[in-house]
Formats: sequence, C-alpha cells, structure tokens
Amino acid sequence: MTAEGRPGEAPDAAPFEYGADGPRVIVTGVDGSDTSLRAAAYAGGLARRGGARLILVHATPIAALSMLTPGGAAVMQEAAEEIVGELEQEIGRAYAQAPVDYEIVTAQGDPYTVLARVADRSRADAVVVGASTQAGHRLVGSVAVRLVRAGRWPVTVVP
Repeated sequence: MTAEGRPGEAPDAAPFEYGADGPRVIVTGVDGSDTSLRAAAYAGGLARRGGARLILVHATPIAALSMLTPGGAAVMQEAAEEIVGELEQEIGRAYAQAPVDYEIVTAQGDPYTVLARVADRSRADAVVVGASTQAGHRLVGSVAVRLVRAGRWPVTVVP
C-alpha cells in the first residue's frame, strides 16, 4: 500500500474505514412467525454492530371475509393488536440486553406494500425479511420475492 491509498485507487480517494460502510437504516418485517423472528434477530445484530437504526414493521392484512361478518373487523383488529403487543414485549427484552436504536411500525394492508412504503419513506439502506413457509408462494410469489424484484433496496432473506 502506498501513501496515496490502496493499489488501484485514485490518489484522492478517501481511505477505507472499518465500521463506516454499512447500512444506516434497516427495515425488517415481523409477523410472529419463526422466520420473521429470525429475520428480526439478524437485522438487530446488523443494526447493533453497525450502529444503524432498525425499523420493525408489522403489517396486518385486511381480510375481505372479516369485513362481511358482523364484528369481523373488530376481531381482526383485536388479534393484530395482541400479536403486536407480544412482539413489542419480546423485542424489548431482546434489545434490552444489546441496545439497538429501534422503532416498531404497524399498519394495515398487504405486507409487501407496507414494507415497501416504510422502506421508501425511511430511505432504508437494507430490508431483511424471513423466508415464506407457505407452499402457494412458490407460484404467486412471496413478500421476499416481490421485494427483491422491486430492486429498490438490498434485500436479505433469512431462512
């Protein structure tokens, strides 16, 4: 290595710095499934090691049939709130031991659409999601596949 930097670098290029090149904002989807919890753990580790902000997103799909039955929407909302409450407790416990700057965002809608909107608005540098375990997603496409196809952020899919 010469005084100008690494071989092949322009002489005026800034020197490489450890820990300065990772993502600053990481978005991850959580729905309570094992793969989404693994994705949140992975994203949390990335955020902790790199000093990044972590945004955990829980999207509650709007089920058309629940809107047709009396009280169906209220039952769906109550179930979603219970899931989010449990996630908040679990995430709070996990990140109390290893501090991470995080926030939890909840919204109703298609998980892909909600994650994409949050990633765009927060100017995410990375998106981390769990792999789908549903067989039908091989034909239609999972949230992870749709995020990768969008091509707007680096996407990590955690098994």
